[in-house]
Amino acid sequence: MSFVSRGFKGRSRDKPRDARVPPGQYVVHDFPVLSAGPTPQPSLDTWTFSIEGEVDETKRWTWAEMRALPSETVTRDIHCVTKWSKLDTTWEGVSVDTLLAGVETAADYVMAFCDGGYTTNLPLEDLTGGKAWIAFAFDGEPLESQHGGPARLLVPHLYFWKSAKWVRGLRLMNEDSPGFWETYGYHMYGDPWLEQRYSGD
Repeated sequence: MSFVSRGFKGRSRDKPRDARVPPGQYVVHDFPVLSAGPTPQPSLDTWTFSIEGEVDETKRWTWAEMRALPSETVTRDIHCVTKWSKLDTTWEGVSVDTLLAGVETAADYVMAFCDGGYTTNLPLEDLTGGKAWIAFAFDGEPLESQHGGPARLLVPHLYFWKSAKWVRGLRLMNEDSPGFWETYGYHMYGDPWLEQRYSGD
């Protein structure tokens, strides 16, 4: 059995049409499914999301509490490290700014952690200032499990592996530490416009 899904081998491609497409990327019209391992199927009755780590007190929400928070609908382009880009994708979710409101921390980094054991690291500043969301809907419909539902992190300005599927929390950290793909040689940051795919790029 292959460790990664066949989507990592690429899809049929269109030529980039405008300056919104980073170097080395091609535009797709479908939504490729890329996963390392099986798709989790969490129960919403027991689902929780937490902010933990370098904080005075852990914050935690149930699914009902998360859905009761103010949400936003945003349209963004997304770019996968496997070189596909999908333009004008529409998501609904809760801004990470909303979740961090009132949180006191001196942390500079975050580790997103997920069902299935997946993790990915990010600078905290890349999740704040209206740059990231916990998304629960795509294109007006509840987010499908194959695309990270019930909720995934959405950080559209970085390569899409940083938008962790099946996210369950953010661990605030004083020092940067590699997540799942980063330990396998993927870039610690992942800027599509700088083609930061792998360590050393």
